[in-house]
Amino acid sequence: MGDTDPRPDRYTIRVTDPGRFYVLHEAAETLLDELTERYVVGRRESKEPAGPEPGAELVRTVRLIPRSPAAGPLSIAFTDFPGVVLRLGRWFFEPLPECGCDDCDEDPDELVAGLRLRVAAHVEGGLWERVRRGLTCSWLETRLIGPGLRTSRRAPIESAEARAARREGFAAPVQWAPWPRRAP
Repeated sequence: MGDTDPRPDRYTIRVTDPGRFYVLHEAAETLLDELTERYVVGRRESKEPAGPEPGAELVRTVRLIPRSPAAGPLSIAFTDFPGVVLRLGRWFFEPLPECGCDDCDEDPDELVAGLRLRVAAHVEGGLWERVRRGLTCSWLETRLIGPGLRTSRRAPIESAEARAARREGFAAPVQWAPWPRRAP
């Protein structure tokens, strides 16, 4: 009795059309070009593993680093799936699609809209991050707020990273500044 799996048998991790997510690659490329033209940023491209595990697929990663140290960086990794991994500031991290399987049925157009919404909130100064000490461990907290968007996350953080973050000023809340615009 206690050994039965409560999940329905019909749930499978099947992806019949991963190509539907190529629109994310196209949208991310366009967005990166728009940001590079509109804001004072450095642009760096590299190939690196998508994750820390051995054998992770190689991806192309584009980083935009504002010329103002008070403004937070942005990076977009292009995965082989196809999809993208968005990183804002120090800890805000979001894979798009999150899963990509047929049962989750994520809408590529909604993912593109979400990507644009998150990036717009970040470049306008809507990202807040901090490290908090707990009784047994430290936690990182992020909040991203913009027009039509309000999201917050909390996750445990390794002790060494928490110490480094506190040395860099993240013990108090850090709200990243808006990105500096290019002169018209």
